[in-house]
Amino acid sequence: MTAMARAEALRLVGVRRTYGTADNPVHALNGVTVSLPAGTFTAVMGPSGSGKSTFLQCAAGLDQPTSGQVFIDGTELNQSSETALTKFRRQRVGFVFQQFNLLPTLTAWQNVTLPLRLAGRKVDRERCVAALTSVGLADRVDHRPAELSGGQQQRVAIARALVTDPNVIFADEPTGALDTRSAREVLALLADAVHKMGQTVVMVTHDPVAASYADAVLFLADGQLVDRLVRPTAELVAGRLTQLGDLAQRRGLAVGE
Repeated sequence: MTAMARAEALRLVGVRRTYGTADNPVHALNGVTVSLPAGTFTAVMGPSGSGKSTFLQCAAGLDQPTSGQVFIDGTELNQSSETALTKFRRQRVGFVFQQFNLLPTLTAWQNVTLPLRLAGRKVDRERCVAALTSVGLADRVDHRPAELSGGQQQRVAIARALVTDPNVIFADEPTGALDTRSAREVLALLADAVHKMGQTVVMVTHDPVAASYADAVLFLADGQLVDRLVRPTAELVAGRLTQLGDLAQRRGLAVGE
């Protein structure tokens, strides 16, 4: 593997994902090619129906593209069997979702150790304690989700994503169910995971403020990568989204005419 390949956390090459029938195809992704360096925080944005969720699902190996290639840390996901892909995700990929996806009967500690157990790995108590401590929950290890606030539950989810030391963490609207203060705390934790711990984070969001925590923003429209913004601010992101929304509306009107 070349030095360039090692520096790449995620690469998509000509990725297409088509749904529907041959007579009425829907191109959720239409030839997306992008490379994301390791140790970076990237937000993915776009108007409704732009392909954001499909991008994340294909990039994370949760969905198979119709064509094209997806690489995580130089490993091509498309060439793996479903069993091998599941094992790969458990060992090399972390997930943070909007609804937390914690098991309600398990404590914070047990939820964090779950990925290790599912992967058949020995539970390293020091690593698990460090993960919970890094998200400010060292004193909540025995609490179940119902005993935690929404922000605390999302912190558990982040600790769970970090504990396997994944190559890439995929976050799908991680602040969508949180109040403003909790959202900022969670975004700061994700940024710390990148800049202090060397993780790579790819986050789908609709929120310009959330996107401003990222190093760069990718903009999708009609299943295609149409823009990229480095060192984003909430104002710049909001402006780009407005432009994309206006363009999509004009295209819709043109089709209707």
